[in-house]
Amino acid sequence: MLDLKWIRENPEAFDAAMARRGLPPQSDRLLGLDKARREVQTELQELQARRNAAAKEIGKAKASGGDADALIREVADLKGTAQELEARERDLQDELDTALSVLPNILADDVPDGASEDENVELRRVGDIPTFDFKPKEHYELGEALGLMDFETAAKISGSRFVVTSGQIARLERALAAFMIDVHTLEKGYLEVSPPVMVRGDSLFGTGQLPKFEEDLYKTGEGHYMIPTAEVPLTNLVRDSILSEDDLPKRFTAHTLCFRSEAGSAGKDTAGMLRQHQFAKVEMVSITTPEQSAKEHERMTACAEDILKRLELPYRVVVLCSGDTGFGARKTYDIEVWLPGQDSYREISSCSNCGDFQARRMKGRYRPEGEKGTQFVHTLNGSGLAVGRTLIAVMENYQQADGSIKIPDILVPYMGGVTEIRAEKEE
Repeated sequence: MLDLKWIRENPEAFDAAMARRGLPPQSDRLLGLDKARREVQTELQELQARRNAAAKEIGKAKASGGDADALIREVADLKGTAQELEARERDLQDELDTALSVLPNILADDVPDGASEDENVELRRVGDIPTFDFKPKEHYELGEALGLMDFETAAKISGSRFVVTSGQIARLERALAAFMIDVHTLEKGYLEVSPPVMVRGDSLFGTGQLPKFEEDLYKTGEGHYMIPTAEVPLTNLVRDSILSEDDLPKRFTAHTLCFRSEAGSAGKDTAGMLRQHQFAKVEMVSITTPEQSAKEHERMTACAEDILKRLELPYRVVVLCSGDTGFGARKTYDIEVWLPGQDSYREISSCSNCGDFQARRMKGRYRPEGEKGTQFVHTLNGSGLAVGRTLIAVMENYQQADGSIKIPDILVPYMGGVTEIRAEKEE
């Protein structure tokens, strides 16, 4: 949620910030609601003062044997008027909160302007794109030929955008997740968490998925939502909390299943497992101070990059432009891995600094050392990495002419010494 006090003091700057998001001016409407709400609050305060004064006058009149009937009627009338004003104040507050809740975060000053992903800015490329003396296949062609990736059976069980993996490909997916978690916890200082994958609506409001993106969520009959990313439960670990500055930064990581309806992606990436309704991801979340969040953003991105470096997968890093930056982010780096089967880079991690946007929605605060007051924390999140997409990248970059898949050296211990994947019948 945005800082209303800042909007009052900087309406033109706020409208300029929303314009970078492709939105029309918003300050007039917001400040009009805010003014009306504060006027009602002033009326209520004046009315309450009069009620208090009238109550004292009633006491004096009764004590002196005078007639207090008119004053009693006035107090009764004032009570009715107060109830009407209180209802009006609640309505205005709800309308203001609703208007604020669907507005995106204010972008960092150094986010490049642009209308779409085509105007994202490449920062660096790492690793050499592999060359093959054969036409490289896509992951689903490799997996189906090996008999270890079955989309047809998954469709019978669950419908489109699901897959059944088995044998050594299933093991490779598990090995990747274990490897990622080990690096993040044993070397990078993240605390491993096993969070719920069903959350309440207020948790999703806190991280910004609700109310704007409800159509992309799966909701249960009991009112829970399946998480679209472990960012939701991990960030909400500090909801309604006041942390000590000494406790920061807090860094969490989790390997979970994630669920997305992929609303609006009809016809996009329908082949294979690049864009599925259910997928596994290793998530990183950091909770820090405003002064440290930019540095923490660079650190988190480097942690995600390190996984790709150790897997010896070529990738590039781009900073998203204003038109492609997500709703809750101030600034986002996307890491895109090279997929030989598609002959292109595809997103495998998105690392975002959300500033205090989520913290305001979930009331996550900290008390600076030596101060009595509190400030909102800054929250950051990133994939470290998307496990399924990393599986795709390994399969395509490490494929061999006969359709087998070499195992990256770093993963061989996680695979029990297995160095390549071949069709089950050949093992």
